[in-house]
Amino acid sequence: MQEFAPSSPDNLRTAVTKVMWRVLPLFVVMFIVNYVDRVNISFIKEHLHQDLGLNDEAFGLGAGLFFIGYAVFEVPSNLILQRLGARRWLASIALLWGAMAACMAFVQTAQQFYWMRFLLGAAEAGFFPGVIYYLTRWLPAAHRGKAIAVFLSGSAIASVLSGPLSGYLLQFQPYGLKGWQFMIVTEGAFSVGLAVFTWLWLDSLPQDARWLSDAERQALTTTLETEATAASQADRPSFWALLGDVQILLFCGIYFAIQLTIYAATFWLPTIIRSMGVLSEMQVGCLNSLPWLISIVGMVAAAHGAARWKHPQAWVSGALLVAGLGMFLATTGGPIFAFVAICFAALGFKSAASLFWPIPQGYLDARIAAAVIALINSLGNLGGFVAPYTFGWLKEHTGSIQGGLYALALSSLLAAGVVFLVRTKPKA
Repeated sequence: MQEFAPSSPDNLRTAVTKVMWRVLPLFVVMFIVNYVDRVNISFIKEHLHQDLGLNDEAFGLGAGLFFIGYAVFEVPSNLILQRLGARRWLASIALLWGAMAACMAFVQTAQQFYWMRFLLGAAEAGFFPGVIYYLTRWLPAAHRGKAIAVFLSGSAIASVLSGPLSGYLLQFQPYGLKGWQFMIVTEGAFSVGLAVFTWLWLDSLPQDARWLSDAERQALTTTLETEATAASQADRPSFWALLGDVQILLFCGIYFAIQLTIYAATFWLPTIIRSMGVLSEMQVGCLNSLPWLISIVGMVAAAHGAARWKHPQAWVSGALLVAGLGMFLATTGGPIFAFVAICFAALGFKSAASLFWPIPQGYLDARIAAAVIALINSLGNLGGFVAPYTFGWLKEHTGSIQGGLYALALSSLLAAGVVFLVRTKPKA
C-alpha cells in the first residue's frame, strides 16, 4: 500500500493537477478582466476628446499615468499582501480596481482623468505579484513556471476580446449614460462581481482546501514546507542586490522594449483604424482584434518551435526583429498599410513577450524567481507610460505618430541584440 502513503509522488502529482485546474482558470479570467479595464480607454479616445476636451497629449499622458501608479504602489501592495494573505488581498484589489474602473465613466476634466488613471494603476498594482505569491504558497517550484506561462496567456486573450466587447457595449446608452460611460461602468462592474467570486472560490492555504484528499493535502504541504525551510536557511539577496545584478537589469530592459511596442499598439491602434475610413464602433472593435488574433497564432507557432529547437535567445531576438520591421513598415504607407504592418509586427512583439519569460525563469534561483519576475514586470511595464505619452505628444505637436513608430522599431532592434547578452542558466 506504499503508493497511498501521504508522501507518495502520485498524491503530490494529483494535488498539483487539482490546484492547477482550480486556480489557473480563475487567474486567467481575472487577468483578462484586469487587462480590459486597463486598456479600454483606447476605444473611447474620440469620445473623451468630444466630451472632456482631451487632446492627444492629454490622452497619452492619462493612458500612461496608469503605469506610474502601478509602479509606485507595487511595493506597498506587496506589504499588504503579506499581511492579509493572497486570497483576501486578491479579492480586495479586484473589488478596488473594478470600482476605480467604473468611476472613470464620470470624470469631467483632464485632471480627474489623470487622477483616476493613476488610482486605477495603484489598485491593479497588487494583482500580478499577488498571483505570483499565491502560486508560491500552492505549487512546488518545479511547477510554477508552467503556471505563470498559462497565467500570462490572459493578456493575449484579453487583447482579442477587448475590441469586440467594447465596440458592442459602446452602442448602448441606458439610464442617461453615454455609450462610452456605459462601456466603462459595465466592464468595471464585472470586475466587482469577479471579486466576490474570488473571495468564495479561493482558499488561503492548502491546509484549508477541502477539495483535496487528506493524502494529497499532506503531500503538497510537506513538499511546500520542505522548500520553504530550504529557502529560509539559504542566503537571499536583498532588493538592492537584485537591482545590482546586471543580468536582471538586462531582463528589465528587454521587457521594457517589448512593452513599449505592445502598449503603443494597444492605446493607438483604434485611432489608426478610425483613420482608415468611416467605421462603426463595432467595426473598429473587431478590426482592433485582428492583430492580436494573428499574434496568438504566432505565439503558438513560436512556442512549438522554441520547444523543439532550444535556442531561446535566438527565438526572442527573431521575434523582436519581426516587431521592429513591422513598426518600420507602418511608417511607409497610408493608414490601411500601417494597419497591415502592425498586424505583422504583432506576430513579433506578442511572441517576444511569451518567449521572453522562460529565459529569466531559467536563470533565476527558485528562491527569488517570484520576486524578480514581479520586479521585471513592474519596471518593464513603465514602457506603458513612455509609449502612449510619447505618441500623444508627437501627435499633438507634429500631427503624426511616425516618429514614435521609428522609435519603436529602433528599440525592438536594440533589444534583439541585447537579448544575446543575457544568461539562460544560473551562474555555475
